[in-house]
Amino acid sequence: MTTVSSDGANGVADIRIRTAERADLLAIHRIEQAVFPQPWPFSALESYLGESGFLVAETDTDEARVAGYVIADTVPNHGTPLGHVKDLAVCEEHRREGVATALLRRALSKLESVGADSAKLEVRAENEEALRLYRQFGFEHRKTIPNYYSNGEDALVMVRLL
Repeated sequence: MTTVSSDGANGVADIRIRTAERADLLAIHRIEQAVFPQPWPFSALESYLGESGFLVAETDTDEARVAGYVIADTVPNHGTPLGHVKDLAVCEEHRREGVATALLRRALSKLESVGADSAKLEVRAENEEALRLYRQFGFEHRKTIPNYYSNGEDALVMVRLL
């Protein structure tokens, strides 16, 4: 488990990052459903259990309750693994406290530790809050995938070097 200090706007002192466990899945699934218009099914989340890039964040204000999560792994890419941030979400009451920043920082570190030299992600073109976070981490827009989401919204593919 990693603990990071936060100077978030709502005064959260510590954010603990650890590997997701089976007992976290219901809380993760609830966050997924609340945050995304097209949430992943429970079984998809469950399939990443045991992966080093499936991380949860807890804050000291929550008696060990999941405040957010990230799923990141690697895909083959011409002999060097490419990191892929697949899913990142924070429950509403913990936004703007540094939770997403802590999760993304730790996920990128995990990807780098397994040999990835770059990372990619897809984000809704209209998700300004997520775009701001990813740009702060050095992600750059590489291409747009029209109609990526079932509601017709475009996805931006963003990439950064690790």
